[in-house]
Amino acid sequence: MSNILTYVIFLPLVGSALLLFAGGEWKTAIKTAGLAISLLTFFLSLFLYFGFDPTKSDMQFTHKVMWIPAFNVSYNVGIDGLSLLLALLTTFLTPIAMLSSWASIEKRVKEYTIMLLLLETGMLGVFCSLDMFLFYIFWEAMLIPMYFIIGIWGGQNRIYAAIKFFLYTMFGSLLMLVAIIWLGYYASTQPNGRFTTDLLQLYAIGPSVPLAIQTWMFLAFALSFAIKVPLFPFHTWLPDAHVEAPTAGSVILAGVLLKMGTYGLLRFCIPLFPQATVIFLPYISALAVIGIIYGALVSMVQTDIKKLVAYSSVSHLGFVVLGIFALTEEGIQGAIIQMVNHGLSTGALFLIVGMLYDRRHTRMIDEFGGLAKVMPLFATFFMIVSLSSIGLPGLNGFVGEFLILLGAFHSVMMSHWFAIFAATGVILAAVYLLWMYQRVIFGKITNPVNQGLADLSPREIAVLVPVLVFIVWIGVYPGTFLKQSASTTQHIVSTVRSEVKPSLPFAHRVELTQPAR
Repeated sequence: MSNILTYVIFLPLVGSALLLFAGGEWKTAIKTAGLAISLLTFFLSLFLYFGFDPTKSDMQFTHKVMWIPAFNVSYNVGIDGLSLLLALLTTFLTPIAMLSSWASIEKRVKEYTIMLLLLETGMLGVFCSLDMFLFYIFWEAMLIPMYFIIGIWGGQNRIYAAIKFFLYTMFGSLLMLVAIIWLGYYASTQPNGRFTTDLLQLYAIGPSVPLAIQTWMFLAFALSFAIKVPLFPFHTWLPDAHVEAPTAGSVILAGVLLKMGTYGLLRFCIPLFPQATVIFLPYISALAVIGIIYGALVSMVQTDIKKLVAYSSVSHLGFVVLGIFALTEEGIQGAIIQMVNHGLSTGALFLIVGMLYDRRHTRMIDEFGGLAKVMPLFATFFMIVSLSSIGLPGLNGFVGEFLILLGAFHSVMMSHWFAIFAATGVILAAVYLLWMYQRVIFGKITNPVNQGLADLSPREIAVLVPVLVFIVWIGVYPGTFLKQSASTTQHIVSTVRSEVKPSLPFAHRVELTQPAR
């Protein structure tokens, strides 16, 4: 199955096209078909995991077909360890998101299911594209279904949130498009060169771009990805989008879409512009640490559970960015596994908040209290997921945060202060999550409405159990996943080490950085 990656990417698209012919009144059949298509995509993607060779840093499962010969643009896809984990995260969370909204979405079910499937194809395309023009097409295409998911099936201020999400991301994308075109042009100015958007060819050309221009290229890409992460201070679109999106939209937004920003930093910014990367290390690391602390502090004062979880993403993704720009194998490995961890833990938190909202139609913390008495199973799941997000040893969050902080301590910037200040984010996470959990779950039932709340249904248990399995699995035996990205991480670090000029700041530290053992 040489084209299996193409099948995985476009199976949801084919499924959504077939659903166009279904009658809008066949709600249950449409939901079942959408879930079946997303599950089939997940099981098909497992062939990627079992067929992947983690000892190689090269792209695997590649499939290249010339698309626009005049501009040397091709349909070119492939995966390495980084792409593999994020693609699997995407195919894993999509059916869970669909199942989570089984009972809550009743209007325009056909259109809703189609949008989720289109979104899955867009996300998979972003993670697997090896042509920058193709990458840009997928990057922009996935905005459309998410815009409609928020704008049609969202909350009271859904239109405002959807437009804000779209405009923020579109603004950054246009800068990236300019940089892509310029890189293609620069390739044509090389001896025997021609315009190209082939990422693997540009990997060999990008580091030779003059530093003054490379700096601007780095900023164009980095700004686009920083908005998507979102990195402080480009985060203001995120709380509105999360709060107004339906549960499935929030799960996909937190679980997958935000990872496109950190993925882009690793896939494009660092290997294409290693010299500019070294120059901007302290500034981006500082913004990451500010985001870690700011996101945690703002989460502490929230009265809406969903907004609290939304701001926690700003804090948790700050850890990922800090790990990436430590430029050590420990830091980057931690960042990659933490992308997966955040998708699982924060995705599960949004699922739990959605289940609570379905029962009470409110997310205000002071509306609850004492739920452990009437919803003991719910309280148990909620506790495990909260501890996972905090970073309790034995659960997945600890693995990523430990590696990131270890990498930050060994960072090429010769300063432990970034790691020291970032570590306060772990403490603050325990404060805002446990405090919220205490007020919602423990104490007396002060609101009589909560007396009659039903515990988790079999469907809701089926939604949460797969996520919890991986939360524990990664926490107990992370090697299953870390080994997949080890060669990719080593390749990224060695690329920076070989391309950085001795005259640049921290250059001697980049050279001295030793691989993780």
